[in-house]
Amino acid sequence: MNSFLPTFLQDLKERGWKQLDIIIISGDAYIDHPSFGPIIIARSLEAEGYKVGIISQPDWKSDKDFKKLGRPRLFFGVSSGNMDSMINHYTALRKIRSEDAYSPGGKSGLRPNRAAIVYTQKVRSIYKDTPVILGGVEASMRRLPHYDYWSDKLCNSILFDSRADILVYGMGERTINTIAERINNDEDIKAMNNIPGTVVMGKEIESAVSLPKFSSNLSKDNFLKMHKIFWDSFRDKVLIQKFGKSYLIHNPPAKPLSTKELDKVYDLGFIRQPHPDYKGKKIPAFTQIKDSVTAHRGCFGGCHFCAIGSHQGKTIRSRSIGSIINEIRHIAADKNFKGTISDIGGPSANMYGMSCKLGISETCKITSCLFPEICSHLDTSHLEQKKLLNEVRKLRKIKHSFISSGIRFDLALKDIDYIKTVAKYHTSGLLKLAPEHISPEVLQYMNKPSITLYERFHDIYSSYCDKIGKRQFIVPYIIVGHPGSSLKETIKLATYLKKNGIKLKQVQQFTPTPMTQSTMMYYTGLDIDGKKVNIPKGREIRLQKALVQWFVPQNKKLIIEALKNAGRKDLIDFFLDNEQRAITNKRKRKR
Repeated sequence: MNSFLPTFLQDLKERGWKQLDIIIISGDAYIDHPSFGPIIIARSLEAEGYKVGIISQPDWKSDKDFKKLGRPRLFFGVSSGNMDSMINHYTALRKIRSEDAYSPGGKSGLRPNRAAIVYTQKVRSIYKDTPVILGGVEASMRRLPHYDYWSDKLCNSILFDSRADILVYGMGERTINTIAERINNDEDIKAMNNIPGTVVMGKEIESAVSLPKFSSNLSKDNFLKMHKIFWDSFRDKVLIQKFGKSYLIHNPPAKPLSTKELDKVYDLGFIRQPHPDYKGKKIPAFTQIKDSVTAHRGCFGGCHFCAIGSHQGKTIRSRSIGSIINEIRHIAADKNFKGTISDIGGPSANMYGMSCKLGISETCKITSCLFPEICSHLDTSHLEQKKLLNEVRKLRKIKHSFISSGIRFDLALKDIDYIKTVAKYHTSGLLKLAPEHISPEVLQYMNKPSITLYERFHDIYSSYCDKIGKRQFIVPYIIVGHPGSSLKETIKLATYLKKNGIKLKQVQQFTPTPMTQSTMMYYTGLDIDGKKVNIPKGREIRLQKALVQWFVPQNKKLIIEALKNAGRKDLIDFFLDNEQRAITNKRKRKR
């Protein structure tokens, strides 16, 4: 029977171990499930024969939790968890969130701001001579100098600030196993400056591509230059950047896992439950994903506001159908299983099984295979995913299997039968799609397809649902405040939503996350070609949000302000219909 990884010294004694080889520190609660990056890394190392322990959500104000498993023989692996800790803590308005979905009971405050830095510095202060390897999405997306939205300034690579020995970026199984093997063979960690998928500090490399020297007052022009050189070169070249007397060395990405290797990862002995120490407390993130399945990794969409392409890469690596079916059978065997697989997907569900016909996706410099149009060298066949979904529907204990992670509607239009399959069998009543905007100019800045493609998908999907008698709806995701948007474009969007009777309960406000193209635009006020871009901030964003939620009575004053500011008072009657006007007049009379 599988067991949880050690979390206390008593666990080591019960196994007859004197010392762990590797200790993984995570900002998340310990949930032994393949949806949690630090646990995948821990189980992958365990499968290589290493003795691995977990320290989850340690109290960073004390040394106690960091000492509870002793000193590891090889190294500490540090991650802030599945999310960047600043995004985890703060809303787009920089207000503190009341809940942490990755903590027992949803309790907030169990991890520090900039957790990857705080944990690493803590370990450094206690175990001065023990190597520290930094990884996870927070480290991955902060591996270069970056704009930090929460402090509103440029920050250096997190490697310098944390004082870790090596930073692992991307999906790290292959890289971390290489590092562990080399440390285990007594190789000096300071000599490990050429491992794919790592960022290290070292000496100048003459053959490397140089990025502009970093300083806290790096000009916006040089920040843009750094960004352009990175995107043009990082896939197949070593990059270096001078900082003081040191050099940051950014090695090319690690080779993505093959299908066989990916199957091996997801077939490891995950218990798929939170650690019993939490005594049954609900962990919201686990509730959401416990009956979900990751079918593949990577995304070739290249949306400018999204970090997935920079972290997972744009090469799609899909698991075999057999591996996915085995995992679903394992889920279904649980006595508490209710018969529903909540999601079979990935960053974009319908990229499963797709690939570049030329086999150059790992080195191709084009950031998106879908924009401005679908690349002719992309295999867009949905046959493999339809085959997978068909096999899942045959399973005896599965009543429903949904696609909840969203699909690319422009890609789905290549296979109308796939759209019908999703409508008939794999929608839970609401299907998530992300048109994000309707303005061609804003969509251009986002690297997103035309709204006409969304409308075409919507018509096909809705017509088929009507035909088969299923009452199902599409929920569009919209972003306000993105670089390039203004009140003018937002009024067009709000008009579109009102004419079509679309009432959005949730609207996403653009958050400048480290390393994305959109964040580069937000900070510099320039697009990738150096042309000026409108950057909405403060009051304008509030007005944009009010416009797209045109039906909320409390927004009417803001809508009128927005329309006046944009010189569109002619639309006040359109947005303030008779019923809403009566409410407004009634409030005025009460005053």
